[in-house]
Amino acid sequence: MPRRSKGPRLWRRPARKGKSAVWVIKDAGRQYATGCVANPSETQPPKAAEEALAAYIAGKHNLNRRLRDISEIDIADVLAIYHADKIEGHGLPNEFEARIGRLNSFWGGHPLSWVSTATCQEYARTRGATAKQQGWQNASGARRELEDLRAAINHHSAEGYHRAIVKVWLPEKPKRRERWLTRHEAAALLWSLYRYRETQTLHAGDRKGEKIITARYPLRHVARFVLIGLYTGTRCAAIAASSPIRGEGRAFVDLDRGMYFRLAQGHRETSKRQPPAPLPTRLLAHMRRWVRRGIAKQYFVEWGGKPVRRVSKGFRHGVELAKLSAEGGRVIPHTLRHTSATWLMQAGVDLWAAAGFLGMTVETLERNYGHHHPDYMLDAANALSTGRRKSAEKVVVSVAGKKQGAGSP
Repeated sequence: MPRRSKGPRLWRRPARKGKSAVWVIKDAGRQYATGCVANPSETQPPKAAEEALAAYIAGKHNLNRRLRDISEIDIADVLAIYHADKIEGHGLPNEFEARIGRLNSFWGGHPLSWVSTATCQEYARTRGATAKQQGWQNASGARRELEDLRAAINHHSAEGYHRAIVKVWLPEKPKRRERWLTRHEAAALLWSLYRYRETQTLHAGDRKGEKIITARYPLRHVARFVLIGLYTGTRCAAIAASSPIRGEGRAFVDLDRGMYFRLAQGHRETSKRQPPAPLPTRLLAHMRRWVRRGIAKQYFVEWGGKPVRRVSKGFRHGVELAKLSAEGGRVIPHTLRHTSATWLMQAGVDLWAAAGFLGMTVETLERNYGHHHPDYMLDAANALSTGRRKSAEKVVVSVAGKKQGAGSP
């Protein structure tokens, strides 16, 4: 009996004579280029290779849209149909394609009936081991990808292409992050990013090997990112897309009215709410100055005249320079959103107003940050100090017409 095909997958082709190692797509005994060179220490495919695999899968399959038994349906077909139907208008298309590519590398070539608790747990173990080995993503990434698999299967069923019930097991949700910055820590981070000057090593002359501090400030764009995040609690992708100019894919900042339209033009609304919000006065003054001085031309977070989509590396460098403690959790770009929500609660801002400003539900805000509010459980704490409320005491009118306490004889 012939072996079942593994389906399209990425493979690190070893270096050949005169040629470097590269990432290729293997499918049915043939190889297809991705255009990605493999670094010597690289054991897992880069994001660009995963996107190339996702594009290959979408282009290869003729999207067999007919009712079949789950034992006859390749999971690669299910993923391809989901990708084709959902990619247009997706808020983060590159990340979506990368997740579909990683799912297909494991699940492609297997029938839909192969999905079970055991196989899902095996996928979680595989992804967890890979994440820990690479150090670029924690093991909780497996849950997000399995949620995509579940959504793809449900979409396939809803379209009428299979009728059997296929359940996807999910790992437990990771413990929510509690780390937020104090105002002292936030100031230290901002000043570290703003003041840092690039150090270069001389490679020629009498001073060869000597390190000198240049006049370049390579982390100031990250400082602008941090300032916007702290003042608005906006998600990282929306901050990166923030622009003083209206346009497709831009989160427009109206400097005249002081309004921040966080949902990028042309993007559809998702569960990650990004409602318009007024800009705090101090931040608005900074943003107007950045535009006036030509610091922010097309986007508020630029490097070399081009928009920056991720600041992970520069942000991590700033955290190291500021010597921020990892106690309570690592400080990452998303910590800025936690910090903004925490500061609003500590200031006693109304829950409904704070939730609207941050773009989250009141329930989410109260559940995750409500304990920072000065009125949190205040009535319960006061009750222990003052005893039973007088308003709760019963008053009884005696037959004689005199008011007596409930405990009077």
